[in-house]
Amino acid sequence: MKKPQVPVALEGYPFIGFAALVTLVLAILGYDFSALLNLFVTAFVLYFFRDPERICPDDEDVLVSPADGKVILIEKIFDDKFVNEHVYKVSIFMNVFNVHVNRAPCPGTVTQVRYFSGMFFSADTERGALENEACGLTIETMGNRKIAVVQVAGLIARRIVCWAEKGDRLLRGERFGLIRFGSRVDLYLPQQIQLEVTVGQKVRAGETVLGYLS
Repeated sequence: MKKPQVPVALEGYPFIGFAALVTLVLAILGYDFSALLNLFVTAFVLYFFRDPERICPDDEDVLVSPADGKVILIEKIFDDKFVNEHVYKVSIFMNVFNVHVNRAPCPGTVTQVRYFSGMFFSADTERGALENEACGLTIETMGNRKIAVVQVAGLIARRIVCWAEKGDRLLRGERFGLIRFGSRVDLYLPQQIQLEVTVGQKVRAGETVLGYLS
């Protein structure tokens, strides 16, 4: 399991460094206005890749949100990609102002990591959910329940980063990846779960309770 750094995600360093370098060059050349604009760009990139610590609830059966953002979908479906059973699908949309580091919703062992190449449609649309680039983790809990967490690229997002590998033992709220510049995360949860969120609700990764495994 590769470990990210805090309070800024390691994957953001090249972008932050490049923006800062451009700002410095513009300032040295005397392009004050352009340097000032690029300074704001640098600050935003630094803000985008922030990776704050979170305090997870410690209830044994609690499921926490894997992402910051807004719940845009809750539906019952049959999932034939990851867990092969009837599930609740919960989708969380992340805009460019959200923290983009993703966290494990519950403790468990990663039994599968599947990457799907695809398109880059808007992540909050049905077409984006079906056709966009994605990376899915299947996690088996202590109670032998299977939960899938799927990172989905978006219109602007061009890079899914997943640190988790098959066989990793994840803790609740542990960082497992990020998506650059806007995207969504889909969860496939057992229908026995007691859901505690609604469509339109804003959630925080590692802290907001999504539900409880009965």
